[in-house]
Amino acid sequence: MPQGQPAVVPDDGLTTRQRRNRPLLVVHTGTGKGKSTAAFGLALRAWNQGWPIGVFQFVKSAKWKVGEERALRVLGASGEGGSVDWHKMGEGWSWIQRDPKDGELSNEEKAREGWEQVKRDLAAETYQLYVLDEFAYPMHWGWVDTDEVIDVLAKRPGTQHVVITGRNAPPALLDAADLVTEMGKVKHPMDTGQKGQRGIEW
Repeated sequence: MPQGQPAVVPDDGLTTRQRRNRPLLVVHTGTGKGKSTAAFGLALRAWNQGWPIGVFQFVKSAKWKVGEERALRVLGASGEGGSVDWHKMGEGWSWIQRDPKDGELSNEEKAREGWEQVKRDLAAETYQLYVLDEFAYPMHWGWVDTDEVIDVLAKRPGTQHVVITGRNAPPALLDAADLVTEMGKVKHPMDTGQKGQRGIEW
């Protein structure tokens, strides 16, 4: 296993092991392709370690059948690694019980409800890895308060890692994160009129 050496060792009173095992807040943002893909790659590593994983897909339509969802659901059900729970805002969230007469929640209300569930799960230490896919958008649009998100994540108990994806991640979130990757587009097939294809985009 690669043994990377940090450029700086802070005088924080922690041992190397304590510092190494601190929970991380990871943000994948930028205009380039691969933000969610990188987050799901992290989920594969977490599954291999036996960690319980919670995926919360904000914004994306329930009609979009992403390949990573099927793969991680199959792996989670295999009993060989960690468990995987997958929740989609586009499906109205799996935990909301509705009376058929009730009106459908707006996307803004769904985003807020998704965040409320994440908060409940963080408090209960339900998962060791949370993938909040496209969660940067609800913060950017003002549907979810960025300062509250930062405060809740800073105070989360235990060793719970969180990865947030999406364009236009708020600057305050980037400042609070431990690891930030900005995906930048150099070229994309869509630039020459080619639409997304199976096995590449989904």
